Parts: sequence; structure tokens; C-alpha cells
Amino acid sequence: MALVVLLRGVNIGGHRTFRPSLLAEQLKRLGVVNIGAAGTFVVRKSVSRARLRAELVRRLPFDAEIFICRGREILDLLSENPFGRRQMPPDIVRFVSVLSHPPRLEPSLPISLPSSGRWLLRILGRKDRFVFGLYRRHLRVIGYLGTVDRLFGVTVTSRSWKTIAQIAGVVGDAKS
Repeated sequence: MALVVLLRGVNIGGHRTFRPSLLAEQLKRLGVVNIGAAGTFVVRKSVSRARLRAELVRRLPFDAEIFICRGREILDLLSENPFGRRQMPPDIVRFVSVLSHPPRLEPSLPISLPSSGRWLLRILGRKDRFVFGLYRRHLRVIGYLGTVDRLFGVTVTSRSWKTIAQIAGVVGDAKS
């Protein structure tokens, strides 16, 4: 089964920049597919997590937090569709945050941030290592996404639901 790699905090605001397509090319023997510019990859060939992590550390031009999960976890999350079928207004983005480890804290959900006034980030629920929610397109949202780490007591990296669906498409193709 495919593995999914999510890098945290790369290619944001000119810091820790690299070209994910070049990294995917360097790792083509592992069947690596790059998805977008945020450091998201699907590894279609069989490789241990330890070996994959070592390859990534060796090739990245900076230290990065590397999250690795099984493709099956992404397929399961997509099939459960925690957001249902409801259409979202154009200023609302569905997102999934991936926990680096089991959470040290279990906040009562749902949570809206800020806690008063119009919400910018809403955490709806958690399934295993995935936290899912909504955010409004607003500059202050980045700060609120950083709050997810503190709420669960572990580091997280976030991707849009659209990116999760793209990952699932590549993982599904790898199964065929």
C-alpha cells in the first residue's frame, strides 16, 4: 500500500523553500508523486517508513517535520467524508490536520476560534490521527491553525479537503 508524506511548514512566506517536483523526480524509483507546492507526496512503491524518512532527510535542503501515514488511512477518511455532502460558500475551506502522534490532550469538540464573534476556524471533530474542520479565507486564519497544535498537545500539519481528495486519487490509482 502507498505511503503519504506531508511536510510541515515548507514553501510558506519565502521560508524553507524548495521545489517539490524536483524532490519527486529524485525519488522516482520509489514511485513518488508530488501533489501541489506544500510538500505533499504519495509514495507508490513499497518502502519502509524509516528508509523513506532517511531519504527525505538526506535530500531536503533544510530540517523539516515529516509526517508519514498509510494511503489506506487517507482512503478511509475520504470514504467516511466527515463533512457530509453539504456545499460550502466560496469563503469557507474544509481542511484536515494530521497529528504527528496520538494526542496528549483531548479538547471538547466542536471548537470555534475566536471563541466570540464571527468564527474564522471551526474544528468539527477528530478521527484517529486526523482533525477536520472549516476555516474562512482570512489572513488571521494561519495563526488559528497554529492553535490546533496546542489544543491537541502535538504538532500537526494541515491540508485542504481538496488536497486530501487528490491524495486519495493517487493512492487509489496506485492500488490498481
